[in-house]
Amino acid sequence: MTDAPYRRLLRPQDDRIVAGVCSAIGRYFGVDPVLIRVAFAIFAAVTWGTALLAYPVMWFLIPEEPLVAPATTTPPPPGWPVS
Repeated sequence: MTDAPYRRLLRPQDDRIVAGVCSAIGRYFGVDPVLIRVAFAIFAAVTWGTALLAYPVMWFLIPEEPLVAPATTTPPPPGWPVS
């Protein structure tokens, strides 16, 4: 029996407003990132801006999702190095 791969908390490349922190949290928990952004804004207002200090910390701690190179359909021109 094989276990399903675990979920990873990664900042996405495509769904960002500032750094992708709220989007990463939303994707991790299966919630719309807009709800996370609204909740974070409310939390920041309730804590008089103190919660805003957590955002750059999360930006630094949550790794970025790796870029996926698009698949090429045509071979490189003659004389180009092939890696």
